[in-house]
Amino acid sequence: MHLFYQRPNQLFVEPVILSVANAYVSSHHRHCGPVVGHKFSLGCFWNESLVGVAICGRPVARHLDNGSTIEVNRLCSLSPKEDGKRNVCSKLYGACCQYAQCYGYSQIITYTLVSERGTTLKAAGFALEAEKVGGTRWSGRRKHRSTELKNRWSRLIH
Repeated sequence: MHLFYQRPNQLFVEPVILSVANAYVSSHHRHCGPVVGHKFSLGCFWNESLVGVAICGRPVARHLDNGSTIEVNRLCSLSPKEDGKRNVCSKLYGACCQYAQCYGYSQIITYTLVSERGTTLKAAGFALEAEKVGGTRWSGRRKHRSTELKNRWSRLIH
């Protein structure tokens, strides 16, 4: 059962628990796995079907963790070829910005692989902030699926 009444055949976003979002990420994300913690997670639904999720939390980069910045740690949706719907990512990025503003954050950031264009982020009002950031090797025990450098995107929230 959903928190809000929605008309049939429309995309809508509402909060989901982390275990639901992580299960979706585990099944559908191309190069990242589940996250350990979050501030909030959102699901995008088409009728009763979950077609995308966003998980937002503290910035992974310690120097960006200033208390007023939140990071979209994972965003994942089915492609239209996989029975997904168009505009799911845009809808989720917009909802992340709205929720972040309600929680008192003034900036939201996220990352894409250098090989990704960032079209949805540009459409959602994000600007490219830094290119080719991150490491290609990791010092921790966690295994990372991608060793490609990333681009950082940001958006101020008013």
